[in-house]
Amino acid sequence: MPRKFIKKYLPNESSLKNHKHLSWLGSHLHDPALWHLTRKSFSKAFLVGIFCAFLPFPLQMLIAALLAVFMRSNIPISVSLVWITNPFTIPPIFFFTYRVGTFLLGSPERNIELSFTREALSHDLPAIWWPLLTGSLFCGIVFSIIGYFVASQFWIYYVKKSWSLRKRKRKD
Repeated sequence: MPRKFIKKYLPNESSLKNHKHLSWLGSHLHDPALWHLTRKSFSKAFLVGIFCAFLPFPLQMLIAALLAVFMRSNIPISVSLVWITNPFTIPPIFFFTYRVGTFLLGSPERNIELSFTREALSHDLPAIWWPLLTGSLFCGIVFSIIGYFVASQFWIYYVKKSWSLRKRKRKD
C-alpha cells in the first residue's frame, strides 16, 4: 500500500496535534481517522484538499483542516493538496475559474489587466468577484469529485498490484 511512501513526506501526528495554531481544535484532533491512511480517508482527503485549493480566498489550509475534521479525512493530505494553488499556479487557475464562472453565469468577460496592487484589486475585484466565486466553486466541486474517484482507484490498483507481487514471491 502507498502508506509508507506517503507517510515519509507528511508531518507526523504529534507535531500537528501540538501545533500552536491548531490547539483550538482540542480533542477533535485525537480522532484516529484523521491520521490513519485508509482508502476512504485518502480519497476523502483528495476531495477536501482539491475543493479547498479552488477557493478564491485566503486561509484555504485552515478551511481544509476544518473540513477534514468534519469529513473525517486524512488531515495532512487534505492540507497538503491545498498547495495545488500556489503563487505560481494561482493566476492561471483563477483566470480559468473566472472564465468558467462567466460562462456559467452568461456574463461578459471583462478586460482586466493582471496586477496585484491594492488599487488594482480594489477596482477590479468587485467586477470579477461573482464569476470568480461561481467558477471556483463549480471547478472545485467537479475536480474534487474526480480527484476522489481517481485517488480511490489508484489505491485499489496499488493494493491489487502489491498483492499479486506478494503471490509471485511466495510461489518462487
